[in-house]
Amino acid sequence: FENNIIMKLKFFICFIAMFTMLSIASAQKNITSQEYTTALGVKFYPGAISVKHFFKPSAAIEGLGYFWNKGMRITGLYEFHMDIANAEGLKWYVGPGAHVGFYNNKYYKGGTSVGVDGVIGLDYKFKNAPINVSLDWQPSVEFSDYDGFSGSWGGLGIRYVF
Repeated sequence: FENNIIMKLKFFICFIAMFTMLSIASAQKNITSQEYTTALGVKFYPGAISVKHFFKPSAAIEGLGYFWNKGMRITGLYEFHMDIANAEGLKWYVGPGAHVGFYNNKYYKGGTSVGVDGVIGLDYKFKNAPINVSLDWQPSVEFSDYDGFSGSWGGLGIRYVF
């Protein structure tokens, strides 16, 4: 089981590296802009690698990779972003998503879980700096050995803007 997690972790890291290299081409355009196209960083609680990419000014996808001693969880979110009047650089967002988790069999009988997610939060791009921060709540429902609602996902995201 550990080899399976290591293989999936390597695949995820390769995916993030390729995505980052493709995003570097737009880096100079977005560093001084109030808007951004792609950002890569971390989200605190419970702790994740986060990549967010806007494919329209009001729509983004966010990928999250959570890794801890009980296993790993990969989450994808589709976010609708809306401006907040008189607050340049600040947007609020909401959207659906899904996740798959691979857990140590000691904690979950099947070792794998799937579920649906939602997200609601705030996103801020610092003017004239390549930094983006977000704060959100990401409730989820699991459909596996551990069925049920969890309201403990989400948190503070800090990302570098490309």
